[in-house]
Amino acid sequence: MTNIDAWVWWLVVAAALGIPLVVTAMPEFGMFAVGAVAAAVASGFGAGLVIQVLVFVVVSVALIAVVRPIAARHSSQRPQLLSGIDALKGRQAVVLERVDGSGGRIKLAGEVWSARALDTGRSYDVGQEVDVVDIEGATAIVM
Repeated sequence: MTNIDAWVWWLVVAAALGIPLVVTAMPEFGMFAVGAVAAAVASGFGAGLVIQVLVFVVVSVALIAVVRPIAARHSSQRPQLLSGIDALKGRQAVVLERVDGSGGRIKLAGEVWSARALDTGRSYDVGQEVDVVDIEGATAIVM
């Protein structure tokens, strides 16, 4: 096996590792594929088979040791971009119809919502700004 053949085989191994990466979405296969590409580069520079295998192992293990904990930490974090009703909580709205403990209407995020006051003894008049505390069904709870 010549040096040209060796780097070609390493690229074939990298491509073969890319297939299960796409099918299973397991990033470890991608890290092994990068190790195979690094071994192909080492082979292209004339390194022997032992050095090529060492480069493959060292790069693959290093990527798994460094990237995997970072990925695990990021996957356990709550997403920073809120959507749906979670994005509406904490926003301000304008009262369109008097809001009290039994109901009313507000304009929230450009849409008209039914609303009721968090404190049933409190009321908010037309034009007043209120804070959305929670969403229950299609009703915003304001204060």
